[in-house]
Amino acid sequence: MLFEREAPPPSPVRLEPQPGGGATYRFAGDLTVASAADVEAALESMERHSPATFELGDVTSMDTAGAWLLYRTQQKWRADGIAVSQSGARRTHAALLQSIGRFDRPCDHPARAGSAFVQQVALIGRATVAIVQNFGQFLDFVGMVLIRGGLLAANPQKMRWTAFSRHIEQTGFNALPIIGLMSFLIGLVIVQQGAYQLKRFGAESFVVNMIGLLTLRELGVLMTAIMVAGRSGSAFTAQIGSMKITEEIDALQTMGLNPVDTLVLPRVLALVICLPLLTIYANLTALAGGMVFGWVSLDISPNAFLEGLRLAVHLDDFWAGMMKAPIFGAIIAIAGCFEGMKVGGDAESLGRHTTASVVQSIFLVIVLDAFFAVFLTLVGI
Repeated sequence: MLFEREAPPPSPVRLEPQPGGGATYRFAGDLTVASAADVEAALESMERHSPATFELGDVTSMDTAGAWLLYRTQQKWRADGIAVSQSGARRTHAALLQSIGRFDRPCDHPARAGSAFVQQVALIGRATVAIVQNFGQFLDFVGMVLIRGGLLAANPQKMRWTAFSRHIEQTGFNALPIIGLMSFLIGLVIVQQGAYQLKRFGAESFVVNMIGLLTLRELGVLMTAIMVAGRSGSAFTAQIGSMKITEEIDALQTMGLNPVDTLVLPRVLALVICLPLLTIYANLTALAGGMVFGWVSLDISPNAFLEGLRLAVHLDDFWAGMMKAPIFGAIIAIAGCFEGMKVGGDAESLGRHTTASVVQSIFLVIVLDAFFAVFLTLVGI
């Protein structure tokens, strides 16, 4: 039996030498990703002539892969000294080839890293710039909150009292157990450690003076503010950040509601009111813890403990701590809401800004507490 040999498929590129020198490379059929390998193999097998003309009149279809193959081949031949031109391309094919050439740009190479010292200096510089920019944005946010708060004070009927009462419950009433337990244990530890040190001098009774002044002036408000920053400040950031991710804040603005009035001011006002009350509660529980330990371990009766407090502590000591509480509450709430407003569109951003709000709040509270300590000492309080 005789079998006829199957005819080879036609070449996608034909070479047509020109009498005056050079050659025309005539492309036919589809110039797509499916035929790119065959076209490239045909071009590689052909002899190169200069000048060369790529005739594209018979190309029926072309995609990005085919256009890139043509563009890359032309660039390669020109680099080898061959003058290449093209002709006959349809308007759509010519536009695709022009787009390929327009977007052919070399990759940006990263700058060479300097010495380790230069890298550290650059890192410190970038961190400093970021801190300054963030502080400027924070001050801008504080100013906006103060302005909107002043406008709300002039029109109190616009206050969202339902949200305000809910935040009072969440940041104040619900925080009583943890703050009470923490303050009780701190008061107990202060008396225990103070008595251990004062016992060397036979002055255990002065532990009452120490816990009274330390709690009312510093530790009561400071530890309460730190606990509230970790508990409520982070919650504010998470709540507002989640609303930012789900575009609820954009929806509020579309409805004509100001996010500062709706979300920020109820939280700020709630903490301004709750933190002084929580500070009084923390002071009482810390003194109670110290009194219990003094009664059990140091034989200081409750009456003697209270009499010692009356003699050691003055009203100025109480107000020295209490005057800081509303300021700390405002700072914690504003910092938490500020970081919440900066959350991007992903969960990683939410976690990063929640952490930043806690760190920022505690840092600002400690800085302000140090400022108040120096200032009150200078004015004699």
